[in-house]
Amino acid sequence: MRLATTLTPMTDENLQLAAQCGVTDLVARCPGDSLESLRLLQQRAERFGLKLAVIEGSLPIERIKLGDDDGADVAELQRLVRNMGELGIEILCYNFMAGTDWVRTQLDAPERGGAKVTAFRLADVQAAVSLTDDHGAQAVDQREVLAADLWRRLEQLLEQLLPVAERAGVLLAMHPDDPPLPQLLGKARIMYSVEAFERLVRLAPSRHNGICFCQGTFAEMGVDIPDAIGRLGPHIHYVHCRDVRGVATDFVETFHDNGPTDMVAAMRAYRDVGYTGPLRPDHVPQYIGEEDGEPGYTMLGRLFAYGYLRGLIDSTARRG
Repeated sequence: MRLATTLTPMTDENLQLAAQCGVTDLVARCPGDSLESLRLLQQRAERFGLKLAVIEGSLPIERIKLGDDDGADVAELQRLVRNMGELGIEILCYNFMAGTDWVRTQLDAPERGGAKVTAFRLADVQAAVSLTDDHGAQAVDQREVLAADLWRRLEQLLEQLLPVAERAGVLLAMHPDDPPLPQLLGKARIMYSVEAFERLVRLAPSRHNGICFCQGTFAEMGVDIPDAIGRLGPHIHYVHCRDVRGVATDFVETFHDNGPTDMVAAMRAYRDVGYTGPLRPDHVPQYIGEEDGEPGYTMLGRLFAYGYLRGLIDSTARRG
């Protein structure tokens, strides 16, 4: 497994800190669909000894989910994938949450030592905050969305994008809905269970049609994490690692070492299915002095997570 990270903000200092902590792979938001914009991002990563491995976030996909695309956004995604292939950027991570992104009802729940984490409580959902790709709060789209329409639009997207990804050598990785509920704020959601991901890979059988295993979101589903990794293992292209305490309708995020999931067993499960791709810490607590940072994406907590995950990776490696 390769230790990966997203960086917010992606400053030279944070790039250097990540490299110093043993991170090898960089995850970046889409800088546009031009080859040159991707090349510049890749070259910047390489100056710090990092490999640009994943594009995730800021994708031209929202109109596709809502059925409003006239073909321009699909064409832009196709160009992006072709450019990624030309530069050897291997994974495109996307989600199919229409009208929202990951949703929380509290951004400053207390964790260990007074650190702040995000939380979700369905009873408070009318005050929900949808976190955008740049992790700033945004208003939630009010249109109704039906599950059948989402599945149909997803199938159409895969029909148009998957052949391009196969030719380019790029892996598509679907992120689960967060929180994983069949409906939220009047909108259906479709990627909220292990069974939904099994349906996804049946929908378009291809090595390039795969999964971003967001461990925290699967924990929100209440599933046994090692078992879910075993079921989905051949299709996992990318891993987000975090933990939560609670269930999909009422949960709080935790430090990586302070939640109920057996993290050692999870890491062994990735080993058992032969996973060797990028694994990044996902949302992290805000430490003292970082109260004005982006919820879940401040840097001090990320440094702690790098060390914890590196320890898990190394301690579960098969030797001899």
